[in-house]
Amino acid sequence: MSSHNMPLSNNAISILLVDDERLILTAMSRELRQAGYNINTVESVHDAEIWLHKNNRPDLVVLDMRMPGGCGLELVPKLEALNHIPFILQTAYSERDIIEKANASGAMSYLVKPVMIAQLITAIETALSRANAFADMRKKEQELQGALNIDRTVSVAIGIVMDHYRVNYDQAKELLRKTARSKSIKMFDLASSIIGSRENLNLGVGDNVLLK
Repeated sequence: MSSHNMPLSNNAISILLVDDERLILTAMSRELRQAGYNINTVESVHDAEIWLHKNNRPDLVVLDMRMPGGCGLELVPKLEALNHIPFILQTAYSERDIIEKANASGAMSYLVKPVMIAQLITAIETALSRANAFADMRKKEQELQGALNIDRTVSVAIGIVMDHYRVNYDQAKELLRKTARSKSIKMFDLASSIIGSRENLNLGVGDNVLLK
């Protein structure tokens, strides 16, 4: 059995189709369900916004570019706000300005109607692969930024300890480490406390932020 003819399951990839042409929606949804995808359909940007508000986040949105009552690109900010839902744009036109708008919007792919189902499935699989790669990249960037923030906070606290106790960098860092260990807290939490409460830096006095 090929991957395009997998039976539907609760783990099937969820796709929201947004298109004002009902015949196209019916044909696409039928073919994609047969290919093993979990498909939902709406006929306007407004209906898509309502659907996204009421339902779980889909894995992908296939979005018509031009529809009565609203351009498909109007939905893009909503997709970005919902944890970067990836999307594919479809249009009956192939003008350069439309292609440029599609690329600038962050679309994972751009298809010109009429679209063959094999072409659409290829675009879907490529879009999901790219979306996963981008998600991994964003996660790594967030982790790196978090590590930088921790290092920055600890460094500031070390500077405060150095200035307060007239010790060198290594001595201040070791004092922080020993204090954090004795209090069973993370160095970052201790550093944050020191930065927020410099008046409590006296050893053995007040809140005992630092301990020998």
